[in-house]
Amino acid sequence: MLASPKRFLQLASLCALLAVAACSKGPTHPAIGAPPAAPVTASDVDAVQALLMRGDRKGAETLLKPLLKRDPMNSRLLLLRDSMQRDPKELLGPDSYAYTVRTGETFEEIAERLLGNRLKAYQLARYNGVDNPSALAAGQTIRVPGAPPQPKPSPAPERPSRPAAAAVQPRPKPATPAPAAKPVANTAAAQKARAAGLAALNRGAVGEALVQLRRAKALDPANPVIARDLQRAERIAATVRARK
Repeated sequence: MLASPKRFLQLASLCALLAVAACSKGPTHPAIGAPPAAPVTASDVDAVQALLMRGDRKGAETLLKPLLKRDPMNSRLLLLRDSMQRDPKELLGPDSYAYTVRTGETFEEIAERLLGNRLKAYQLARYNGVDNPSALAAGQTIRVPGAPPQPKPSPAPERPSRPAAAAVQPRPKPATPAPAAKPVANTAAAQKARAAGLAALNRGAVGEALVQLRRAKALDPANPVIARDLQRAERIAATVRARK
């Protein structure tokens, strides 16, 4: 049965409207995702550590929070978070021994040398009930978790060698000029400058710390500990400049 002319005109109008609606829609584009977050750098970690070493726990927590969002599985950031939130005796163990702080030493240096990680410095400070690690002073007695390091055995004395049999004396070789003597390191002055630099770094005076640590390196250029402290201070200074 054929449709009536009126019904045919209605169907034709409906098709025309659907065609116009289809043409009016623009091309669809896939949603553009957010750019990937910048990776967490060593300078970011050092900035959080520097705040903790000044006793600014609130500032360290504020800085740490967005870094953990960017990299929630970063082991160094998680260690710093645990240092602030968890019980230090649970982290470091209940057994400990007495240790007398020497001139120029900081919680960071003691943690690196005796605990194997300088980022555990805030744990060590809380272990001793210290809220501001920069207040550590020479002659102070603290508790260090674990067992005290064993002294290295002294080497056995060498046995005197037997006199060699007489042999034909070789002709003397022409004397060669002695090599130029290397400059003698002033270790005492270098350690004093290093201690002043670390104290300034703990106070947040990064510029002063750089001056003192560079002077310490000039006085004792072969000292790897001073070179490492200077590199860390330069990273912190770069981070501070980037945040201004």
